[in-house]
Amino acid sequence: MSILLDRNSRVIVQGITGRIAQFHTKEMIEYGTNVVGGVVPGKAGESVHGVPVFNTVKEAVAATGADASLVIVPPPFAADSIMEAADGGIRYCVCVTDGIPAQDMIRVKRYMFRYPKDRRMALTGPNCAGTISPGKALLGIMPGHIYLPGNVGIVGRSGTLGYEAAQQLKDRGIGVSTSVGIGGDPINGSSFRDILERFESDPDTHVVCMIGEIGGPQEAEAAEFIQNHMTKPVIAYIAGLTAPKGRTMGHAGAIISAFGESASEKVEILSAAGVTVAEHPSAIGETVARVMKKAA
Repeated sequence: MSILLDRNSRVIVQGITGRIAQFHTKEMIEYGTNVVGGVVPGKAGESVHGVPVFNTVKEAVAATGADASLVIVPPPFAADSIMEAADGGIRYCVCVTDGIPAQDMIRVKRYMFRYPKDRRMALTGPNCAGTISPGKALLGIMPGHIYLPGNVGIVGRSGTLGYEAAQQLKDRGIGVSTSVGIGGDPINGSSFRDILERFESDPDTHVVCMIGEIGGPQEAEAAEFIQNHMTKPVIAYIAGLTAPKGRTMGHAGAIISAFGESASEKVEILSAAGVTVAEHPSAIGETVARVMKKAA
């Protein structure tokens, strides 16, 4: 089992005719993802890598039964694309686009919450690497070859640190159930807490590796959920110990503006909640291995 994505997921790519989208569509198909269509207004009737293109998400869903979408369009059009996916019946959407204005994401969040919870689309991103259930499906821009199938769930704001964790685990023969990038923007579709709740309910995820960074309250909210609701061991790494206050570092959301948003404060909060915190990025794999051995 896995969360959000599996072999049965039927995927469309919004923006499929773009150069970068074509590249990643090919990568996903070669990985084994069931890509059934693409959406680009005015391009209906064309095909990309043997995949039919439709004008709208509703048309694509009606013709293919798609239930998942990758949004890989320029920032000015990304918010409308996400909302179109929600309106078109997509159940899970990944947006990898970087540079979407925060006001646009506020509109997206308000729009999605118009739907009742049982019909509300799950969204990860924007500005994320995507989601992969190793050996089953890939929805995003991740390098699939570094992920072994297994029982460790990975969730992170940083795509590259997620890759680092996966490679370190692979080097130790440890596999991943699902790896989810939630994105580095200040306003995103899913929080750490949202994904941790899914991992807690997944019988094939035995341990969770959480990769956070400075800025925002998400790690503190995750710590509260872990302390009160998680039965599975959680390992964390928090990037940004040397970041100065008030300066954006890398991601738009990585800026310390309030108490509890620095790396050292987040490490303290997570440790108090029973999370095992890796001191350095190079220690993520060995920390996960140590916790798994202890839990066995």
